[in-house]
Amino acid sequence: MSGNPLDEKLRNLVGDRTAKVLDEHLGLRTVGDLLHHYPRRYAERGELTRLADLPVDEYVTVVAQIAKADKRTYGGGKGVRLEVVVTDGSGSLTLVFFSKAAHAHAHRLIPGRRGMFSGKVSVFNRTRQLAHPDYQLLDADEGEEAVDAFANRLIPLYPAVKQITSWRIAQAVDIALNSLGAAGWAGVGEPLPDELRAARHLAPLPEALEKIHRPRTRADIEAARKRLKWDEAFVLQVALARRRADESALPAVPRTPQPDGLLTAFDAKLPFTLTDGQKTVTAEIFADLATDHPMHRLLQGEVGSGKTLVALRAMLGVVDTGGQAAMLAPTEVLAQQHHRSITEMMGELAQAGMLGGSELGTKVVLLTGSMGTAARRQALLDLVTGEAGIVIGTHALIEDKVKFLDLGLVVVDEQHRFGVEQRDALRAKAAQPPHLLVMTATPIPRTVAMTVFGDLETSVLDQLPAGRSPIATHVVPAAEKPHFLARAWERVREEVEGGHQAYVVCPRIGDEEDGRKKPDDGERRPPLAVLDTAEQLTAGPLAGLRVEVLHGRMAPDAKDDVMRRFAAGEVDVLVATTVIEVGVNVPNATVMVIMDADRFGVSQLHQLRGRVGRGSAPGLCLLVSEAPEASAARARLDAVAATLDGFELSRIDLEQRREGDVLGQAQSGSRSSLRVLTVIDDEEVIAAARDEATAVVAADPELAAHPDLRSALESLLDADREEYLDKG
Repeated sequence: MSGNPLDEKLRNLVGDRTAKVLDEHLGLRTVGDLLHHYPRRYAERGELTRLADLPVDEYVTVVAQIAKADKRTYGGGKGVRLEVVVTDGSGSLTLVFFSKAAHAHAHRLIPGRRGMFSGKVSVFNRTRQLAHPDYQLLDADEGEEAVDAFANRLIPLYPAVKQITSWRIAQAVDIALNSLGAAGWAGVGEPLPDELRAARHLAPLPEALEKIHRPRTRADIEAARKRLKWDEAFVLQVALARRRADESALPAVPRTPQPDGLLTAFDAKLPFTLTDGQKTVTAEIFADLATDHPMHRLLQGEVGSGKTLVALRAMLGVVDTGGQAAMLAPTEVLAQQHHRSITEMMGELAQAGMLGGSELGTKVVLLTGSMGTAARRQALLDLVTGEAGIVIGTHALIEDKVKFLDLGLVVVDEQHRFGVEQRDALRAKAAQPPHLLVMTATPIPRTVAMTVFGDLETSVLDQLPAGRSPIATHVVPAAEKPHFLARAWERVREEVEGGHQAYVVCPRIGDEEDGRKKPDDGERRPPLAVLDTAEQLTAGPLAGLRVEVLHGRMAPDAKDDVMRRFAAGEVDVLVATTVIEVGVNVPNATVMVIMDADRFGVSQLHQLRGRVGRGSAPGLCLLVSEAPEASAARARLDAVAATLDGFELSRIDLEQRREGDVLGQAQSGSRSSLRVLTVIDDEEVIAAARDEATAVVAADPELAAHPDLRSALESLLDADREEYLDKG
């Protein structure tokens, strides 16, 4: 352990009991952890927190004034309770204490006094209350010193839990700051290089930590946050820059397709020309493939922008060089869909060694967990001998038995469904590191891509191919206007009568294997289910139509059979779960009805509606919801209906979900590695930090001249995160 006082264990400062609570419930173990647990907001003496907006069932801290206090008996005079009403002008809140606590607090909680009150908000007799809250009074009975301490000062309110309140955290922070200040902050390292700090006008770290916890003014908070955002952005970007540098130092086999090979023959077959976007992205990919270090590229594109075609051309280019390409898909439905569409696009070029197959061709094999033994054995043989140039599969590709002759390219579809360990296990099957192309149809704002996929170069496909139709999206408020829902089913009938097909999507399956209880009175009803909905539609508004179901617990053969028949036009309406969210391509499907649409995320809704409008006929997506008109859930649905721009929607999605920890699996414990940095709002900081980090790592890959930066990197990348970044 270094001599940095920020690495000191908290128990040495605040005692075993408090340290245990901070560790177990907030994941704070060292002085540095505690000082990086920043206030979520600040109360000013005189500022009144809005009680009108208090969320039920959450732990809160409010600053308010006592309006009245009454002691009452209950249980025939056997019990006593103290009821204290506090107000802030926007609303009121009742504090209740029972038995001994009622007597103990009655002499302090008297009308006119102000305080900070903390507890879990509950509702009793339609009134919001805190039972046995923790509190700290802010007025004269605390003595002149206490009043002086709070006067002219912003009061930090910390993210807290039931077991430890905001002001107990504040007391621990005070002890830590006093201890460091008394030693003149000796030994506290500076992760940011001096020249960077000077050029960006950033406060020294001790000053920033002092100001974030003990601000005198709002300007103090801003100066502290500016500095601390840079710490988070810069240290993370240094970690990613080092990964990029390490990756670019690895050897790889350059893959340059031959002029008259498989790729040329495939291009000659295409019945359309590539979009400008596809041409640009393809050029970027082939430039990467031609180098002697592994490609690491993220290909993100809107639903239906033609990513699969771009990936297929890259795979064919690698096969031209004598190599093999593997595509990893997250579900069997998607793997089968990719296999079907790729073999159809390639035609005789996918039938090497078969009657009618092209002599330029190769074999395209499918490998999934549910395949029969004979088919599986043949697929494994085709891979190890090199007969199969392309394999498409699920997690089954990662198993030990799977061996390649010369794996040159790994394509990972829908990256967010895979752990890095899985990505890594497939790459490890090559003699030299293969090239890597990661695809996602979930548009990622630029800053998130720089932060989450900072080790990957990014290509974006934002043009839809010619012939793609726009998708009209409407919200159907089923509770307020039931006739709108009736009209939705009429629209489905009209589309089917016009020769088209429809999807109906539900949040759950409905066979009750998931052990759902029926809700108690007053709770939300359970989400609508595929099996129930299909039954109701067949007996009611869609009677006479060919309705089938598709969900994740069906046998793989049954799923494939339903998808084949739907693709062939033998099924009119497919009632499904989100198993159809990605990759399913049926151009004749023109309408989608999403039931309980408010139970899906914004990006997920955008993904789902991308299944329609894939042919020449316009697409229609109907978002059915019982959410009230003024609710946040309805606002989300209105946002989806208002735009087809996936990048805009992903920003909205992220803002609403709050990004949590953008390192994903890098997370260990419950803490987020980003505390003041927000990937949506701090785009400029992240972009600038990436440039600075790249320059520092290029000049000094081992960070020999930056020991404090190395220490900061080690504390950010604990064992789990280090492993995650190494494997990415």
